[in-house]
Amino acid sequence: MVLTLIIAISAFFAGGVISYLLWNKLLAGKRSKIVQEAEAEAEVIRKEKILQAKEKFLQLKTEHEKVISEKNNRIAQAETKIKQRELQLAQKMEELQRKQKEVEVIRENLSAQMELVEKRSEELDKMHKAQVEKLESISGLSAEEAKAQLIESLKAEARTQAMSYINEIVDEAKMTATKEAKRIVVQSIQRVATETAIENSVTVFNIDSDEIKGRIIGREGRNIRALEAATGVEIIVDDTPEAIILSAFDPVRREIARLALHQLVTDGRIHPARIEEVVQKVQKQVEEEIIEVGKRTTIDLGIHGLHPELIRLVGKMKYRSSYGQNLLQHSREVANLCAIMASELGLNPKVAKRAGLLHDIGKVPDDEPELPHAILGMKLAEKYKEKPEVCNAIGSHHDEVEMTTLIAPIVQVCDAISGARPGARREVVESYIKRLKEMEDLALSYPGVLKTYAIQAGRELRVIVGSEKVSDEEANKLSFEIAKKIQDEMTYPGQVKITVIRETRAISYAK
Repeated sequence: MVLTLIIAISAFFAGGVISYLLWNKLLAGKRSKIVQEAEAEAEVIRKEKILQAKEKFLQLKTEHEKVISEKNNRIAQAETKIKQRELQLAQKMEELQRKQKEVEVIRENLSAQMELVEKRSEELDKMHKAQVEKLESISGLSAEEAKAQLIESLKAEARTQAMSYINEIVDEAKMTATKEAKRIVVQSIQRVATETAIENSVTVFNIDSDEIKGRIIGREGRNIRALEAATGVEIIVDDTPEAIILSAFDPVRREIARLALHQLVTDGRIHPARIEEVVQKVQKQVEEEIIEVGKRTTIDLGIHGLHPELIRLVGKMKYRSSYGQNLLQHSREVANLCAIMASELGLNPKVAKRAGLLHDIGKVPDDEPELPHAILGMKLAEKYKEKPEVCNAIGSHHDEVEMTTLIAPIVQVCDAISGARPGARREVVESYIKRLKEMEDLALSYPGVLKTYAIQAGRELRVIVGSEKVSDEEANKLSFEIAKKIQDEMTYPGQVKITVIRETRAISYAK
């Protein structure tokens, strides 16, 4: 049994050894086959790489040869250009040498000719001296004396001819200048078409029905008194149907009263407090309207760069009249006339138009010093940096200062043309307004006086004083003093009633 087991184990181990030997032999065969295949594949890859390297080498060689060929071509072209330039330079050098030789030949000829000219000049000088000596001996005068006599005779003859020629030119210029001046003035007037505008001192306020008159008057006349005190305008409520008359010499006051009445009537609430509130609001609106009018005027005339204060003064002209002629319309007319006349004379029309618009700016200042309006206007223009020619034209249009530019006489002439139209001005209205203004200023000069209003065509002067500064007794005295001063210093028709108004107001607010 044991033997059998030993035999079996031996057989098993013998079979395993045989199997192992057979497996090793099989693996060795596969290994050699794989090695052979790998060597064959490596040989193929090596041959492919060699072929690729040869192709790359040939490609690089071809490119290199191409680059070298291009460089050789460029070098050949450069050498050709250099040779051409050398050839051109050689030709130019030859030409320069040839010209230099020609110049040398010409220079030699010139030097010979100069020598010949100098010899002839010396001979001529000798001949001239001999002839001068011969003439001096014959005439008995030296050459300088003869020259002086000849010059004097020529001067006298030339002076005579020049004077005759100048007289002819002056006579012709006078005739031509007079004719040309008339032509320019007539053409300027013909090219400007304006309306004749006469202003008065009365504004008619139309109403829908006569019932409104009672509301405007108010209980015991308190509304109309408050309105007159706030605006300084006399309000005449009479039997005229559907109309109320506003009377004041100042157009700004009349406009404020008209607009305030319109708002009060439209709103329906009419009482003293409301009247004062509306009047203050309308005063601001009128100030804004004045500025807007000034801006529109400058835009319409094509005038740019005016100082805002000058624009406001231009707008204020709308509510000012000069001898009954609306000052803004007059200034616009003068501006257009100045531009046309300056164009006819070949001057700057823009500067002329600017001076024409501003020439009466001294009539509408906020304060009125004792200066002619032309001088005041010139100072205002200088203050707001206007050009010197514009300032001189403003100041000299009434000959207060000397004219220094050509624009100044144009402004003066155009101002006369605008004011001389039939119906343009009325001396009576101007003197009337001036008298009322002087009356107001006279009363306003007293201490304690707040406001003064001339109403009823100058037959009454209302003076509003501060209650804390003027007592009742002083108010009576003030009324007497103002009446006495007006009587002594002013000339006026009829009589003037002086009314001093002193009122005390107590104001408090419920919060």
